[in-house]
Amino acid sequence: MCGIAGIYDLDKTMSRDALGNVLKTMTDAIAHRGPDAGGYWQDTEVPLALGHRRLSIIDLSADGAQPMASPNGRYEIVFNGEIYNFQSLRKDLEAEGSTFKGRSDTEVMLAAFEVWGVNRALQRLNGMFAFALWDREKRQLHLVRDRLGKKPLYIGWAGKNFVFASELKAFRAHPDFKPVVNRNTLALYMRFGCVPSPNTIYEGVWQMPPGTRITLVFDLLSAGDDLAKDCQPYWNPPRVVEEACHNPLRGSDIELTNQFEDLLKGCVQDRMVSDVPLGAFLSGGIDSSTIVALMQAQSSQRIKTFCIGFNEKGYDEAAAAQAVARHLGTDHNEIILGPQAAQTIIPQLPDMYDEPFADSSQIPTYLVSKFAREQVTVALSGDGGDEMLGGYVRHQAIPKLWNKVGWWPQPVRQFMADRIHSVTMEKWDKLVSKRPQFGEKLYKVADILPLKNMEDIYIHVMSRWHNPTEIVKDSREPLIPLHDPAMLPRDLTFTERMLYGDAISYLPNDVLVKVDRASMAVALETRAPLLDYRVFEFCWRLPVDARIRHGQGKWLLRQVLARHVPDHLFDRSKQGFAAPIGDWLRGPLQDWAHELLRPARLEQEGYLNPAPITAAWHEHLDGKGNHAHRLWTVLMFQAWLERWMK
Repeated sequence: MCGIAGIYDLDKTMSRDALGNVLKTMTDAIAHRGPDAGGYWQDTEVPLALGHRRLSIIDLSADGAQPMASPNGRYEIVFNGEIYNFQSLRKDLEAEGSTFKGRSDTEVMLAAFEVWGVNRALQRLNGMFAFALWDREKRQLHLVRDRLGKKPLYIGWAGKNFVFASELKAFRAHPDFKPVVNRNTLALYMRFGCVPSPNTIYEGVWQMPPGTRITLVFDLLSAGDDLAKDCQPYWNPPRVVEEACHNPLRGSDIELTNQFEDLLKGCVQDRMVSDVPLGAFLSGGIDSSTIVALMQAQSSQRIKTFCIGFNEKGYDEAAAAQAVARHLGTDHNEIILGPQAAQTIIPQLPDMYDEPFADSSQIPTYLVSKFAREQVTVALSGDGGDEMLGGYVRHQAIPKLWNKVGWWPQPVRQFMADRIHSVTMEKWDKLVSKRPQFGEKLYKVADILPLKNMEDIYIHVMSRWHNPTEIVKDSREPLIPLHDPAMLPRDLTFTERMLYGDAISYLPNDVLVKVDRASMAVALETRAPLLDYRVFEFCWRLPVDARIRHGQGKWLLRQVLARHVPDHLFDRSKQGFAAPIGDWLRGPLQDWAHELLRPARLEQEGYLNPAPITAAWHEHLDGKGNHAHRLWTVLMFQAWLERWMK
């Protein structure tokens, strides 16, 4: 786990020293990703410079340092991530005559490129990675991002320089980079609460989508070219899903559980390889409990586990985590935080995330990462379980609702929605007093009723602001993979369509961004066994009822966990890993939010339309609606704007 950066001077006017100085400034800007060492390399024949910040995990010696050259000198690489199958690849390469100086996965990658070629080697890599590989012979730069998008990689322009980096703050460190807010991207952000690839908040900068590569021949490029169109998939999710669905797994429940457990054991074991202290996050939920159970079953020592909790009711899973840890016999560590401790993190978020990001679980994710980093350098997590195996309420509730009402004529559904909205949320709550927040839930149903199809419903459910172009001035929403029919597998059920949307959009653009930036802010490497691409392919070969059965998501994962932990320790309602932002905005964060949301301020800045934001703010303060997610989305943009654009 590291940070990478690089520059190519298309104009070929920068001196070698100037190029090196700019590269060092860019690389220093992401030193938090790799505090152990910094490395720099420049080609002797072309104006290319590569930089690396190292967080030493495998082979702590100088033999693992980067940038690293291949044995014959053809390739030079800077690499962020881990290759989990590097030991088996090394054995195969040794059988073909390769020799190695050290024990790093980087050295194995370079040998694979030499022996098998870039394309063939890439298909054999299993891991989380973003790397830049310079081919000195062909004068080509290959930039590659891992299949599911664990590791970030940004590409773009700073004046006449092509630049790439792990984080956008490296772009800001380049003296020729001119930051201009992309209003169309801002509209996407207001809808989703994150920035979907291949977009970024800046004009002229793109994030490479998961599972893609780009090969640049600089003599054929002009500064300012659209680089996103040249990113090509080497792993194609629509085709992977279609092939998996056409080759379904057969067997009894026990046989499927055995297969899944064997696969997960291998994925966990691969991620326990480390030359530095290793532990795991443990929330007490299905996903993290399963990962910890499989870790402890394969370890001769007590696994270090980490959990944080909040004093606020409904946001604290510490007791559940402690019970699971006690049963498994882990070396458990927990800390309970009051609201003040969590709120002190908020001013740091714009620096941490570089561009607007509004998943409020970014706060506890950072806090648990910081807590774990006091004892370990690597932590395994349960990320991916919900998206792979149907763990969110929406995966079950929305298709169930649509099966009941979707056959009604659209005018009838519109009429029913209007009737629901004719009564206020407060009145609905009074009418059905035994069901908490009944009015709010009923309004959500009413919002879905008039929609035309499952595509519109999924986008609606995932949206913060449902009309973002009315929120962002002079904007229009660009096409993203989630909207692209070519990215959609054929013949999916409604539930499968939602799972697939999560996998290609919500997971890489929200969940994995959250975890990467929060953990790397404290130089903690996180590894997610459930995000192994083999797990993705396995899950898509499962019948739907092996994912969701009898109204319960993650059915198959539950069967694996039940072999290690008693049902009563984990069989409870799902609880999100989030902060109580709604309450905080009415309480200790109210003055901070009020200043950022002042209509005059919004008008003067010129990006956002104050009227709908002000209306939502007043409704939230008055308790007439819970607009926490919408408001947090605006606030995180405002905080980012204040930090980076003033």
